[in-house]
Amino acid sequence: MADTYTQIYMHCVFAVKFRAALISLTWENELHKYITGIVQGNGHKMLAINSAFDHLHMFVGQAPKQSVSDMMQMVKADSSKFIKEKRFIKTKFQWQSGYGAFSKDRSQIDTIVKYILGQKEHHKKVTFKEEYRALIIDQEFGQKHFMFDDLEDY
Repeated sequence: MADTYTQIYMHCVFAVKFRAALISLTWENELHKYITGIVQGNGHKMLAINSAFDHLHMFVGQAPKQSVSDMMQMVKADSSKFIKEKRFIKTKFQWQSGYGAFSKDRSQIDTIVKYILGQKEHHKKVTFKEEYRALIIDQEFGQKHFMFDDLEDY
């Protein structure tokens, strides 16, 4: 077989350090576009991106040439630098060191896209801590490979 075909869908979630509510409605679209550029510039496909004030979700068609870990490291480092250079906030900005990455099936694409695009409405009822715990529990195989610093902080 000469061609390579993959179908890898990844729902990634990461938080602002200390879950500080620093992501503003005034500049979040610019941040989303910047992160989309990073993701797509590395050969992946951004299916959805959205944020709440203290965290961000992205749903990616993952290319096999780059690991999830390498992609997330690049997204977080480059976007943090972008926020600082644009001076969107007066205080120091950092993402939390960990992240959540949840593999999804092709049949879940529409559901996950709607979920991510509905983040502002969703977080009127559910905290990030509740949401993140539910994402972990909802994983079909119950894998408990926590990548956040300490789940209790969430």
